[in-house]
Amino acid sequence: MEAKKIAAFALGPIAGAALGFITLPIITWFFSQEDIGRLAMLNVVISFSILLFSLGLDQAYVREFHGAKNKPALFKIAILPGLLLLITALLLLVSSNNVISRWLFEVDSLLLSFLVAVAILSAFLSRFLSLILRMNERGLAYSMSQFLPKLLLISIVGGYVTFSVTKSITNLLLANLSASLFVCIIFSWNTRKEWLLGVKEKVDYADLKRLLKFGMPLILGGLAFWGLTATDKILLKELSDFKQLGLYSVAVSFAAAAAIFQNVFSTIWAPTVYKWAAAGENLDKVHSVNRYVLLVVIVLFCIAGLFSWVVTLILPDNYDSVQWILLPCLGFPLLYTLSETTVIGIGITRRSGFAMLAAALAFLVNLSGNWWLIPIWGAAGAAVSTCVSFWLFLILRTEFSIYVWRSIPRLCLYSYSSLLVFGAVFSSFYGHIYHQYLMFFWISLLLSVFIFFKKEIVNTKVWIDRKVYRNK
Repeated sequence: MEAKKIAAFALGPIAGAALGFITLPIITWFFSQEDIGRLAMLNVVISFSILLFSLGLDQAYVREFHGAKNKPALFKIAILPGLLLLITALLLLVSSNNVISRWLFEVDSLLLSFLVAVAILSAFLSRFLSLILRMNERGLAYSMSQFLPKLLLISIVGGYVTFSVTKSITNLLLANLSASLFVCIIFSWNTRKEWLLGVKEKVDYADLKRLLKFGMPLILGGLAFWGLTATDKILLKELSDFKQLGLYSVAVSFAAAAAIFQNVFSTIWAPTVYKWAAAGENLDKVHSVNRYVLLVVIVLFCIAGLFSWVVTLILPDNYDSVQWILLPCLGFPLLYTLSETTVIGIGITRRSGFAMLAAALAFLVNLSGNWWLIPIWGAAGAAVSTCVSFWLFLILRTEFSIYVWRSIPRLCLYSYSSLLVFGAVFSSFYGHIYHQYLMFFWISLLLSVFIFFKKEIVNTKVWIDRKVYRNK
């Protein structure tokens, strides 16, 4: 993909994250720690619903897009089954004596249950509509859809503060729902040509069966992955309290800055590599991409290790421990991104059962780790368990991909990832005691990349110099 297209895709997540850094401190000062924890549970349920009701057809759509002759028909086949199932499930739950709000928020409210249902539905639609923009490489439209809702959210929260609106979970949920609906509306408008054509198409049940054959194994894998990413929050709610969950969710939100890299890379990487596979070319570049991504992951971990204390300057005093919990929270976005460069063989060979197995094994480790560590360490224990689990997830995805496809060098990958996880775990448990030693650790690790990644650094500098020269 060309540099201009990459920049177009990166614009939205970067601008959105910048606005998020403005919104998050305001929310922590204005809303209670418990309500922030409740909002985290909403995000858990939304991610679960998308993974379950997509039936793996979102990934099947990405996999088959470049080979499909009728792309609007492919989109209809991909979205329709899950959408019908989701609407049915939401109608049943909303009519079931407020079970949604009582379990999620420990509040008996029909309004909250209805708002949650609308948020889930809009997020599901946005997920599929965003795929149209991704696969057609419409980066600017995709970025605007990411950026504008964050601007709306910060405006609403700013309005709450200005007019002293009641500090309640209902108002917090309304602000986030407004942003979610805005995303869905923008995606719908930007992709109207494709999905309107899809509405007119007939469902080819042979194609649906073929897509489900690819996607169905991904349902269990998706549920296992959801468990891998959500177990920490659910068990914090059950084994601790909403305060610890709120603390943890704030740390995860700051770590989401690294998710900019994850989102941009994942948005570009999957369509690109499947395009290579369809053409039978450039697959030798996979290891080279892995090296560059590993370099970025190391640098981001080290920068976070050196400057995580900055978050204490903008948060209330009861969030001081976020600076230590932040580092292992980076494990999800960064180690997951790294695994995307090594797991590609599973997608190319369509051996999706191995993706499910990797997620399931990592989920079991995370479940055990959270059950053991949360009662002792609270939010820090949840962060550590999830970080270690994603390191295992990286290893499993890499080894399974090698088994079904081709071997790649991985000594550097495993060595550096082990050091990063060790530093993150130690920081979470003992950072407040051994802060100076940790600073030395992260500086040393950062300097080492100039030795072990000299080629990548030089090539990057040459590439930047060429771009600058052309623009003069």
